Amino acid sequence: MTLFALPAVAQEQHLAMRLVAESAQPAPGKAVTLAFDADPAPGWHAYWQNPGDAGLGTRLEWTLPAGITAGTLRYPIPGRLTIAGLMNYVFEHRFAMLVDLKIPPGLAAGTRLPVKVKADYLVCTDQLCVPETQTLETMLTIGDGAVDAATRARFDGWRRALPQPLSATATWAASGGMFRLAVPYPADAPVKDTYFYAAAAGAVDYAAPQKVGRDGDRLVIETKAAANPVSGRIEGVLATGEGRGLSVVAMPGPVAALRDTGGAWGGALVAFAGAVLGGLLLNIMPCVFPILSLKALSLARSGETAGAARREALAYTAGVILVCLALGGALLALRAGGSAVGWAFQLQDPRVIGALLLLVAAIAFNLAGLFELPTPRFAGSGGASGAFMTGALAAFVATPCTGPFMGVALGAALVLPTLAALLVFAGLGFGIALPFLLIGFVPALRRLLPRPGAWMALVRRILSVPMFLTALALAWVLGRQAGSDGLTLALAAMLIGGLALWWTGRRQQRGASGAWWPALAALPFALAAVVMLRPAAAAAPAAAIAGAEPFSEARLAALRAERRPVFAYFTADWCLTCKVNEKAAIETEAVAQAFAKRKVAVLVGDWTNGDPALGRFIEANNRAGVPLYLWYAPGAPAPRLLPQVLTKDMLVALPEGR
Repeated sequence: MTLFALPAVAQEQHLAMRLVAESAQPAPGKAVTLAFDADPAPGWHAYWQNPGDAGLGTRLEWTLPAGITAGTLRYPIPGRLTIAGLMNYVFEHRFAMLVDLKIPPGLAAGTRLPVKVKADYLVCTDQLCVPETQTLETMLTIGDGAVDAATRARFDGWRRALPQPLSATATWAASGGMFRLAVPYPADAPVKDTYFYAAAAGAVDYAAPQKVGRDGDRLVIETKAAANPVSGRIEGVLATGEGRGLSVVAMPGPVAALRDTGGAWGGALVAFAGAVLGGLLLNIMPCVFPILSLKALSLARSGETAGAARREALAYTAGVILVCLALGGALLALRAGGSAVGWAFQLQDPRVIGALLLLVAAIAFNLAGLFELPTPRFAGSGGASGAFMTGALAAFVATPCTGPFMGVALGAALVLPTLAALLVFAGLGFGIALPFLLIGFVPALRRLLPRPGAWMALVRRILSVPMFLTALALAWVLGRQAGSDGLTLALAAMLIGGLALWWTGRRQQRGASGAWWPALAALPFALAAVVMLRPAAAAAPAAAIAGAEPFSEARLAALRAERRPVFAYFTADWCLTCKVNEKAAIETEAVAQAFAKRKVAVLVGDWTNGDPALGRFIEANNRAGVPLYLWYAPGAPAPRLLPQVLTKDMLVALPEGR
């Protein structure tokens, strides 16, 4: 049973605080975690263990049964508040401090253990500070250590807010009045709003600004040194963004001064180049090629003049870039509103998949000769309007894929200023459109295209095959997202649409007036069916490797504490790149044997329906979407980020340290 705080003196408390036990029935010989769930009143703030230039952290005085010992109070990562030039490390919003109680072995079940703690702390506003005291109590009863699901979820959230231990030792140096800290950190791992909170005085000038840069696989923080610097070991917390951070232990050693990195726009230009390369490579990805094949057929049919070719190339490019900008802008807006979404977020909605299924099926039926599109022609036909729509469709369907270069670029876009981020999304569109832009403006490339002729009718029928396969893949994804009922509804809509288009084609062959009325009459029914689609109840992802488990940060932390190697991968049913990697590399017998030999734990994160917790974790690893592959070597301070295209040999070598 948990009791609320009992104030030691009659006064108004400006920090509401509860003492919460993770398990009210701890097992003998085990530890139980207690949380100080604290919520400052509006306008007030409490302090971190090192308050900075002014303030006071929480001090505890325990009254415990014989044999029980309390560990160190663990704080979450604080915020910063500057008042009158003084830097304060504070908590202005609700937070929780954790402490472990060690229960002695041999206690009989049902033994009652009263726990009492006196908490002294300081709370302040911008003008006033008040020392407060609260006495908190709870009663523990020896049992089996069971934790209910709601309490476990709450404590998991509080633990995620704590800094994670960095097993590698950092290095610090002070010279010329400057303090430099070099922390081992992978060069391709993300950071945002990086800041070093020294755990004690004597390291840094708290109020001085901190500069952050990279030196290979080290993160370097540079700031003004403390007036009376210490020597030897320095401890602190390195905040890495989004409420995350690392507990750092640093020893004296050489640290080079930072060089100017060119600022956010320099990073944006690098990300832009990566996005262009990533978009260019998407042209050969299986999720994009069927749509692009339509444009190739269009250029062969209607690119007779240089002017027409340029107009089509520009229209196609405009369609691609505008859709990429629209999707990127919507992504940034949703994230600004607090949603943990990533690239291809729209494909997590079964209604979008259903609409794409109908559209792709209609294009496949058109290529197969079931009906003809009138002028102005749509995707795959000539004219600027057709080229624009082809580009728009190609960009929209390309979003399930994040190929080489593209993942890092889009991950960087999420931490750049808005205009710089939109530049990156425009670069992705430019890369997708680049081959056809070159064909439109380089006559020598246009001359390589085959001349129009009777052969095009056969090629058109052949090109319907990849479109039907794309429709089949979309139907499979929809079945995973919306279940068998949703898939049946979408297939019924596709059947109605197909019959209507067949009837339209028959009327076109006879030259009947109003040939399109069957298709127009069926359209509302098909769209109504798509609107009715809803996500099915979530199911545990199928294990690709024997013993694989669903990913959770709590399970990852437990495996890391056991010093087991961990392979974590994040996938989605709508990500064709993910599925190719799974079949070609992850699910192979050689990989299963290599992982089993070294007792590698495999964690699978299924992002098909846009799980926000997975979305936040994916973003924290510098990715805007899936696939994401992480290798955690035992004792390594951070994961190794694997390429987005895997090979069997690459995975087999991981447990051997290669």
